[in-house]
Amino acid sequence: MPPQKRSAENRGLPARWARKHGAYYYLPPPELRTQWDGKSWFRLGSTLPEAYKVWAERIAAPERITTIGSLLDRYLLEVVPAKAAKTATENVRHITTLRPVFGGMALGDLEPQHVYQYVDKRTAKTAAKREVEVLSHAMSKAVQWGLIKANPLTGQVRLSKSAPRTRYVEDWELVEVMNLTPRKRKGSVGMIQTYLRLKMLTGLRQRDLLLLTVSDCKEDGIHVTPSKTRKSSGKRIIYAWTPELSSAVEAAKEVRPALSPYLFCNRYGAGFVDEATGTAGDWNNLWQNFMVRVLKETKVTERFTEHDLRAKVGSDAESLERARQLLAHADTKITERFYRRKPELIKPAGSV
Repeated sequence: MPPQKRSAENRGLPARWARKHGAYYYLPPPELRTQWDGKSWFRLGSTLPEAYKVWAERIAAPERITTIGSLLDRYLLEVVPAKAAKTATENVRHITTLRPVFGGMALGDLEPQHVYQYVDKRTAKTAAKREVEVLSHAMSKAVQWGLIKANPLTGQVRLSKSAPRTRYVEDWELVEVMNLTPRKRKGSVGMIQTYLRLKMLTGLRQRDLLLLTVSDCKEDGIHVTPSKTRKSSGKRIIYAWTPELSSAVEAAKEVRPALSPYLFCNRYGAGFVDEATGTAGDWNNLWQNFMVRVLKETKVTERFTEHDLRAKVGSDAESLERARQLLAHADTKITERFYRRKPELIKPAGSV
């Protein structure tokens, strides 16, 4: 009999995985059930990152890797867990999408044309490019692990890059936003406004700002380990105190809806970042509601994102190096491409 087709909700999952009642399960073969507490349905977790983590703790990396699917399994076990929570969650989602297309393909059969065909058929082009990046990195790992001699995608696949976003938030727009009247003394509008004050002073990413605690505010300044480097170098930076920074921190404490170790918290005192996934869904909902009020009640007519505000910090810095420092980038290439959005001011040449 031909193998039974997998249901839509299980498509893209590793072999013998299933999603049921809002959770992920592994169905071990009868001869292996002793390794899975004797269960025929072993609950792995309610989220994909959690499920892969439990699975990784229970099994060893696949010994015989001949297909891209088994390569992705090892990549999930050994590479993805070392990444930041949000990046790991995105990688899991990308691999889930890649698996139905490439999973059954032999490692040596992958060619650049297959990637181009894949991207052409995908309607979500940006997501497709991110998926290809993960696939290419997995193939590079296959080279490192001695499974193939060379990555067939390196130097052979050149996908057009998305144009950098150009939205620049003007000073007057920021003034309008900060003058929006909160409906409650300790409501979400006041909290977001103090959050914006800290963002404009530090340029910190959303995750890093939302994870700030009172104990991070030390005698010499605010101590931060940027999320992008937390699992790699773990390098810490310190934002030295200024009167404006001290005032912003005190304002953030004042408008919190509850006593909390975090500078920004919900009404129960809990932080907004889900440590398992690295996402901040509740905060993003508050931000969207805030922007609805901004567009309705101020002179601002064009929506902007938190990322646009981070870019404003980089754009307003007096030099590229100063922008890199504020945004905690490893080098200036990313800073210049994505975070310097003001037109370059050029002094005319001297007259002849």
